Amino acid sequence: MSPHATGRRRVHRSVAAGVPLAVLAVLAATAPAVGTSSGEARVIGTATLGDIPLGAFSNALLPGTVADDRGVDLGGIGSDIFPTGRKGEFWTVTDRGPNGQIKVGGSKRRTFPVPGFDPAIVKIRVSGDAVRAVDAIPLTTSSGKPVTGLSNQEGRDEAPYSYDASTPLAYNPHGLDTEGIVRAKDGSFWLVDEYGPSLVHVSARGKVLTRYVPEGLNLTGADYPVVEALPAVLLHRKNNRGFEGLAQLPGGDLVLAVQSPLSLPDPDAGEASRTTRLMRFSPKQKAVTAEYAYRFDPVNVVDPGEDDTSELKISSVVAVGGNRLLVEERTDKAARLHVVRLDKDADILGGPWDDDTTSPSLEQLEDPAAAGVPVLAKKLVVDLGTVAGVPGKIEGVARVGHDTLALINDNDFGMTDGSGAFDAQGRLVDSGIETTVTYVRLPHGI
Repeated sequence: MSPHATGRRRVHRSVAAGVPLAVLAVLAATAPAVGTSSGEARVIGTATLGDIPLGAFSNALLPGTVADDRGVDLGGIGSDIFPTGRKGEFWTVTDRGPNGQIKVGGSKRRTFPVPGFDPAIVKIRVSGDAVRAVDAIPLTTSSGKPVTGLSNQEGRDEAPYSYDASTPLAYNPHGLDTEGIVRAKDGSFWLVDEYGPSLVHVSARGKVLTRYVPEGLNLTGADYPVVEALPAVLLHRKNNRGFEGLAQLPGGDLVLAVQSPLSLPDPDAGEASRTTRLMRFSPKQKAVTAEYAYRFDPVNVVDPGEDDTSELKISSVVAVGGNRLLVEERTDKAARLHVVRLDKDADILGGPWDDDTTSPSLEQLEDPAAAGVPVLAKKLVVDLGTVAGVPGKIEGVARVGHDTLALINDNDFGMTDGSGAFDAQGRLVDSGIETTVTYVRLPHGI
């Protein structure tokens, strides 16, 4: 998406098995960066997604959903990336859509410039320096309506507003802020969501089959089955920091990563903490079967230019064989990838750390290991902040070989925060940040 683009690409629609699919053109190129030594991790290729009008994309999938895209192009597909099994092809997923923050009367308001946008699973193909979107699947309710990306619950989620933060929008109990994605052997998909936080099972055509949420969430009015099957302690998730990473282990179990430390017992504790949690979920048992404590590196180790611990996030987790997991720790500017092993003796599920009356909480412990918490041991694989050519805000990581990773960034649909995000005519002032897939080769593999 370039602020200097002179035209917009056309989006065509085809029909397969009665389902509308977006067949989308793409373009733009960036030159691949090269590492300085064969003994270092290096970028071996970069490809870019071109400009696809968001309204045309959305309406090709679900006609009439977007009346005005305000000049926004398709973006946000960098929420995660999962190999399809064919070389150069990946499943990706958008997040809740274009959104930002504008301060009004001293308080920040969450804006949804394209409230009709429906999150979608997007299949992409990387060829040379171009990323092509070759298929798209809209997320729908049981009755076929778009789920949308709007906030679910008043008093728990941020109140939604129009693009200029002047007009309140209605909450939507079946709205999803989708992030991680994996595909099951039967062709269905598993996604995670930041609102609940939730684990979402959707059909091969995008219909929500079940949304698994924390016990006690009391989400009513959703047009699909909602099951309270996750630990109640997850109700303490920080706003916009629910589940973001999702991995599928070889046996079929799923691992869900809480993006940031829980606000337990209060937001200040979560902001200062370096301890977050991973959940292991059995699709067969339809239940969480294990929970693990994960400890971030100090923020200035992950990102030498950052001193705010609350900027630490897990955005991607990837299964790399057995019970081993590749975990991405990041800020918006830098990221490091570690390998951990999900040992049985590290399981904290159902113990005192799931009781929100425990004091101090897991998040408050200065040194959880010294307090007897079995924190996951980790081994650094690569510091992406030191690899020339890797963009910021990497949210999706896929393993495409013993020694090669595919990374995708979240470009936030070209949006920025503040009242200057749109011009006087209500059209997007594009940030110029593109969606890119970047291949990184590791000198020693994983």
